[in-house]
Amino acid sequence: MTGAANGVVSDRVLTLPNVLSFLRLLLVPVFLVLLAQGADAWALVILSISSFTDWLDGFLARRWHQITRLGQLLDPAADRLYIFAALIGLAWRDLVPWWIVLVVVGRDVFLLVLGVILANFGFGPLPVHQLGKVATFCLFYALPMIMLGQAFPQLEWWSQPVGWAFAIWGAFVYWWAGIIYAIETMRVIRLPRVFEGVSSDTLEG
Repeated sequence: MTGAANGVVSDRVLTLPNVLSFLRLLLVPVFLVLLAQGADAWALVILSISSFTDWLDGFLARRWHQITRLGQLLDPAADRLYIFAALIGLAWRDLVPWWIVLVVVGRDVFLLVLGVILANFGFGPLPVHQLGKVATFCLFYALPMIMLGQAFPQLEWWSQPVGWAFAIWGAFVYWWAGIIYAIETMRVIRLPRVFEGVSSDTLEG
């Protein structure tokens, strides 16, 4: 057992949950190729395997006290890569417009810039906001629904409207969360200056 048993995140790398996370990452290009080639049913199988391993690695990490910093990085990275792969694969086939790809990818580039700003001021990344989790869930749910209609045309009459509803709402909330991150970033980077001003005033007084 590691220190995670006491709520401390471990620095270990070679754990079964992390191996499962690496497996998810390795399946991303396979998923993208299948989707771009129109093998939607097989792409859905890969996505289902990925979703199961996502649940399993989280369950095992908590059950076996193997929560690691690497795992905390790999899980959200894998989720985003699957979303990007699904968007690119569907846009490549003209099943979704490229502007949705730009909206989603642009938001993550925006967050990357915020991360660089925070790092320059000596801060780590901000905690994940609940809206960000909701947006990721919406997108992660929407894209398989759109794929489902392509794989099984008899289901398209309901899977497409539901998928598009989640996709548009998810893209909107994705940027809404991004604006909140920007506001929080501005608040955080001003804190040292506020404290410095208070210290200076105190010394002068």
